[in-house]
Amino acid sequence: MVKKILFLFIFLVTLSSFSQEKSIDKLVASPNPFINNTTIYFNAKKEQSIIFTVRNVLGKTVFSKEITTNKGHNSFPFERQNLKTGMYIYAIQSKDEIISKRFVIR
Repeated sequence: MVKKILFLFIFLVTLSSFSQEKSIDKLVASPNPFINNTTIYFNAKKEQSIIFTVRNVLGKTVFSKEITTNKGHNSFPFERQNLKTGMYIYAIQSKDEIISKRFVIR
């Protein structure tokens, strides 16, 4: 009986951790690859403050900006500035989660 209760408890805890709703999703950079600029698109479930970062392949942060999101579809432009050609990892970090993807600068 104790084993069944323990199994049920662990199952419910695991299930609840996987079913947590994400506050940000559908992160996309378009166009990708790009030469001078791209637009970052994502959906937010609520208004919140996020941090947008770009890192090189060595993990060094080369760009960072705080952004306030609106509930629903969001987008903002990203300009290459002085970044060299190559692959970069861009990420959006909210209070609860981080979502990251790659883009290529030509």
